[in-house]
Amino acid sequence: MPKFAAGVVKFQRDVYPHKQDLFEQLSKGQSPEALFITCSDSRIELGMLTQSEPGDLFVVRNAGNIVPPHDTRTGATTAAIEFAVGALKVPHIVICGHTDCGAMKGAMALDKLDSLPHVRDWLGYSRAAVDITNAIGADLNDHDRMLMLLEQNVMLQINHLKTHPTVAVAMAKGELQLHGWVYDIADGEIYAVDLDSGKFLPVSKRYAEQVAKYLDHDHAHGVA
Repeated sequence: MPKFAAGVVKFQRDVYPHKQDLFEQLSKGQSPEALFITCSDSRIELGMLTQSEPGDLFVVRNAGNIVPPHDTRTGATTAAIEFAVGALKVPHIVICGHTDCGAMKGAMALDKLDSLPHVRDWLGYSRAAVDITNAIGADLNDHDRMLMLLEQNVMLQINHLKTHPTVAVAMAKGELQLHGWVYDIADGEIYAVDLDSGKFLPVSKRYAEQVAKYLDHDHAHGVA
């Protein structure tokens, strides 16, 4: 805990003064560009990973970056999605999985999770991804089979997202886009799915045109 307390002191002393205008603006409200649904894993640091500022991302984190299909029960993830889309009007939702995901390892062996019943039941929302991987990836090595599961889980959770009424309405109105990512912790690469083909490509290729325009804009305005 001293590490974190010292971090707060350093933030207040060294960071806040340089970004005081931003924080004063954010104190009046938020207008994030994206809802980011990712895993609770401590190795995923979204500000560093996306080079975003406070106020850019509305974040939901849970074991396995899971989105339960919509039903009449109220849950934290469902409520956050409803608020982000229905109230904040985010134009993008990103579901981001990652390599070496303990949740996905657990999803492949639910019978070993009897001592963690809530975790076991939660990971049931990834059942279809596990079944697909077992059906078409049986001949793959362990690494490639797990990568397939990570990708299939992201795709499954995107499909679950579409069952949420606020998401369905926003998409029907052309006001919301869905994105699926897998973050490779070891090499820092992120693979984003092309929803038309179902293939995962490096972010630099998947969003090549948008990235080029954004970087050109920053260069023209002298943004480092």
